[in-house]
Amino acid sequence: MKKVVYYFAIFTLILTSCDPLEDIHNEVDALESVVSGEATYTLTEDDYTGDVEDGGLGFSFPNFSSEDDAKAELPAFLSAKYPAWGNESLVTVNFDLYAPKFDERSLEVYTVSSADYAAGGHTYGNFSSSSDITEFLDTKYPNAAHRLLVSLTYKYYSGSVATLNNGFLNVDGTWEMAQGFTDEEYNTMGESYPNFSSETEALTKIPVFLVEKFKYDGKVAGDIETIMYKLYVSGSTQSFLVSYIYDGSTWSEYENVVQESIKFGHDGTSWVPDNTIKYTLTQADYDLVDNGYYANFDVRAGKAEAEESVRLEKINTILKNNFPSDAEGQKYIVSYNVYNGADAVWALNVIKVGTEYVKQ
Repeated sequence: MKKVVYYFAIFTLILTSCDPLEDIHNEVDALESVVSGEATYTLTEDDYTGDVEDGGLGFSFPNFSSEDDAKAELPAFLSAKYPAWGNESLVTVNFDLYAPKFDERSLEVYTVSSADYAAGGHTYGNFSSSSDITEFLDTKYPNAAHRLLVSLTYKYYSGSVATLNNGFLNVDGTWEMAQGFTDEEYNTMGESYPNFSSETEALTKIPVFLVEKFKYDGKVAGDIETIMYKLYVSGSTQSFLVSYIYDGSTWSEYENVVQESIKFGHDGTSWVPDNTIKYTLTQADYDLVDNGYYANFDVRAGKAEAEESVRLEKINTILKNNFPSDAEGQKYIVSYNVYNGADAVWALNVIKVGTEYVKQ
């Protein structure tokens, strides 16, 4: 009988010992499942239009309508995309942003007359600055409707007098110019008259000509130019706008979408827009602050970099040297080697406040 009691007690002990151990293992597994990562991700069309339950954004169109929308929608998307990533994780997201440019028919066609120049005090019978043109337009169209487009022919002095035809679009009271073509430029594009005879012809020839037109204007990839061209339609000449985007060598029709990027950081709870850069000190960095021999900071008690304030001062020197153009608010997670009786790697989170990097 005693044996039975002893066995029962042992069996009970085994059963009651299982639950605490299981809880501990679960907690360890949970801790090990949270990792810090860094990545760059470009959204695909499926990401935009896929169902939310499947990890998509559930949009009707493959783009965001504003940067604020992207900041609001992407945190949940990243949580689904990187479920195991936690505190100090960083993801740069490339996404398409709907950014429409001009695309409409002219409503006004006007040629500046000698009387117009005289009335505006232009004694030489031409304009000589952009402000001359906008002042004239404000006078000519004092109550211009939003998005009124004026196809304007005028004389302009810039070393010599040339007759120009450009488009001017009124956007909430401000006149924005769209480059047009001179009679000579139409001739260069193979036209007998200062217009195109079909839209297909215009959209084929214009991007080829723009390479030469802006050859010396310092255009860079991503630049967008809105062009006004004249088209002969049903016995009359009409003006149209079309926008082109430059890729560094060629121009192509702009599809009202530009690519933008936002970096998100995980704060331990959720993803938030963040400009944090992860940076690991190099040999040159240690050399700069006289720590090049061992390429580390000695953090043992009583040693040179034992105090964090000393390490922060040296990291300031390094960051200011390497990134002199950093704007206020720029954040870094700086990883550096230390010796504390053994080799180790520590990290310090800093943010630029004024001209100094301070600990976060």
